[in-house]
Formats: sequence, structure tokens, C-alpha cells
Amino acid sequence: MKKSLLLTGIFALMAAFTSCSDDDSNNNNNNGGGNNNIVELTGTLSTRTLTKDKKYLLKGQVFVGNTTNNTNQTLTIEPGTVIMGDKTSRGTLIVTPGNKIIANGTVAEPIVFTSALPAGSRDRGDWGGLVILGRARVNQSNPSIEGISPQVNYGGDNDSDDSGTLRNVRVEFAGIELTPNNETNSITLGGVGNQTDIENCQVSFGGDDGFEWFGGTVNAKNLIAFATWDDSFDVDFGFSGKVQFGLEVRYPSFADQSGSNSFEIDNGPNDNETAFLTTGVFSNFTCVGPRAVNTQSINANFQHSIDLRRRAAATIANSVFVGYPRGIRMNQQTVYNNYNGGTGALLNNILVADLQTFSVGTGMTATATDLQTLWNAPANGNTTVTSLPAGGFPEIYSQLGFNTNIFFGTSLPSAYTANPTFAVTSGTLTTGASFTNSRLSSGFEQVAYRGAFGATDWTDGWAEFNPINKAY
Repeated sequence: MKKSLLLTGIFALMAAFTSCSDDDSNNNNNNGGGNNNIVELTGTLSTRTLTKDKKYLLKGQVFVGNTTNNTNQTLTIEPGTVIMGDKTSRGTLIVTPGNKIIANGTVAEPIVFTSALPAGSRDRGDWGGLVILGRARVNQSNPSIEGISPQVNYGGDNDSDDSGTLRNVRVEFAGIELTPNNETNSITLGGVGNQTDIENCQVSFGGDDGFEWFGGTVNAKNLIAFATWDDSFDVDFGFSGKVQFGLEVRYPSFADQSGSNSFEIDNGPNDNETAFLTTGVFSNFTCVGPRAVNTQSINANFQHSIDLRRRAAATIANSVFVGYPRGIRMNQQTVYNNYNGGTGALLNNILVADLQTFSVGTGMTATATDLQTLWNAPANGNTTVTSLPAGGFPEIYSQLGFNTNIFFGTSLPSAYTANPTFAVTSGTLTTGASFTNSRLSSGFEQVAYRGAFGATDWTDGWAEFNPINKAY
């Protein structure tokens, strides 16, 4: 079912105004939503460079190369370039296997993929999003992304495949329905290999998932999922990469009827895959759910901080989860067996979930109490908060070291804090991280703090927290 939200009524009141977040110092795009110097991108692209002195419009499904006779093509995008997606034609950018995107923005001049609609009237699902497909391992046979035509299969046996670079990149208002019931994510990574560089990427107001990994081995750091609709971080098909430092911020009214989670980690479309499991490792995530105070009304479709499905065996470590009504769920006995047997791991996390902290799927032998015992095992180092102190959530957040301006609270979508304070300089989060587990001993920055932030706020300069009214 199409996931769209008519925010236009709210945004129209603000259409005459624009603002620039203190977090975003990109001032070179000063056309203010006008149509000067716009270049249309259509069909299949060969090697070329997009320059910041122009703006670009994706019309329909635009492919970087293809898998038959046009490989080894590279789309290079200069820092400060703005690429817009056309709503009518469902503009989408697809980087096919064997081809590359080099989107190497800077903190001062991030690269922006956004809606073609003017400031004040942008909405989730205004265009398709960014799809990158590679030749690394996937635990399905010749998978493809639904809704893309012609069909493009991805995956292979080259875990060191290189699909290019995404650095200091924002993707806003993506997630349109390409075909019935097939919405795109803001950034989709299918079979992407570990020679691909992904760092400082923000997705905002997406119409489906924020980031989704379909298999692959790509590593990443400094990811932001801001006010997305479905799951913020969705993991499938045997993903085995390493991701460190992630931020989620949820808007309390936006959630999908299928159930919106912070992490949804799966292994495949069924429970049968046994040889090549989803074993990706995620460390130092700060996941800020929809509830700033315990009395706050939120969309009933918000579900879990962590939802584990069908033989999933990923590792989540050194992270903090707050603001969701429910904590962690394991949906099948195979999931519990993987974590109880040590194939997957949940280590040194802090979980705040007062309504239903632990739950399991129907028909499982393991119970919610078994899951609680597993989570709370001393060797795992996890902490849970299941009952609220007199001061409610604000007291807990203060103890953790959060500044409460990182929550949406009761603000409108366009009224989030212009320069939120994500840095953590005191409280429980400043210590407690551990990287002694073999899964974390290499490929991760060995920090002392849990969550995505210590004393430095890595969102400063390139991130944008009011894209609805941003003038491009």
C-alpha cells in the first residue's frame, strides 16, 4: 500500500519562508527553488561529471551504466551539487553492478539529493531515492530490487567490489511507490562490496526505510536516519559489513502500518537459509524514538527498538535505544538459537522501553523471559530501563547525558531544533563501550562512550535538520 503523507496543508503556511540550519553551512546553492540552469538526467548514463554550477533533475529511472554492454561507467558529482527527483515520473538513480558513483562532498559543501518541489511543500515520497547495486555476496540467487525496470540483478562473489564513494551526502524526501506496494528506500545498498566508501550520509523524511542493506560487505560510518517512515536501519540477505556511529531521530506521527522499528534485521524472505547468515556488526548507534515524555501521544504503528527475524545473527553493540514503546523482539526460534548459541551478539547496549521490553514470536519454544535472561547475561553487558523514575523519560535522558532538544517532542515536522546538541559530555553514556569481543576487535574506532557521540558532534556543518524549508 502506498505510504504517503499529505503534509502540504502544514507546509503551505510556511511556503514563503526559508531557513538554513546552523548545522548546514552549504551556501553555494542560492537559486531559491528557481528553474535556472537545470539539466535533466534520463535513461542510461555513461561516464560524466555533475558540477555544482548547475542543478540536475532525475526524470524516471536513471541508470549509471547497465549490466549488459555498459559497465565501468562512473558518475562523478562535485561537492555542493544538488540533484532533484521528479515526482511525476518517479525519478530514481540506480547505480548498476560494475559501475560507480563518486559523490565525494565536503563538510562545507555536501552533495544533496532532494525533492524537486519548492521549499515548504516537500513531502516524503516525492521521488525514488538512491539505489546502489554491486557484486558482493548475497544469500539469495540473482536478487533484484522490485519496481526497477528493466530488472537489474545484483550480488556475486566479489566481496571487495567497489561501487564508489558516498561522503557528505544527503538524501531527502525519497521513497516513492515505483509499482503497487513497492516503495523505494532513501538509500538502498544491494550486494555492495567493502571497497566502497560510505561516510557522513543523512537520509531525511523518507517514504519507506532509511538505509537498507541487501547482503553485501560494505562498511560505513556516521549515518543519520531522520524522520523516516518505516524502519530506520533495515538489514537483509546476509549483510556482513561493519557500521559504526549511527543516529536515528523519529517524528512521533510518522510510522508505517507494517510496524516501524529502529533496527529491523532479517536474513531472507523465509526461514530456510542456513549457510550464509546476516552477521553484520553495528556499533555506537544513538536511536532516538518518538517519545520525549512518557505521556506523549505517538503513532500506534511504532514498534521496537530492535526487531530480529528469520535466522538473523547480526551484532549490535555499544548503542543506546530510547523513546520506543517496545524494546527487543525475536520473531522465530532460529533467531533465539543464533543469539543464545553465540552466532549473533547483543553487547554493552542501553535499552529504555517501558511498555513491553522483551517479546517473542508466536510458536517459539523460547519465551520473553528467556530473551530477557539472554539480554541481561552479565557477559553481554547490556542495561535495561523498564520502569520510569518520578521524573519520567526526561530524568532518564538527563542521566544518560542527552540534551532533550534532540527529540522532536511536539514540534511540527518543519520546526525541529535548528542546531540540535548531539554531543554527550556527561552522564552514563560517556563510558561503558567495549571492543574486546572478536567481532569488534578490528575495523572499529575504539571509543570509550556508548552511543554515536562523545564530546564531538560529527553532524555539524554538513547535516540539515529542516530540509522542508531549505532553499536549494
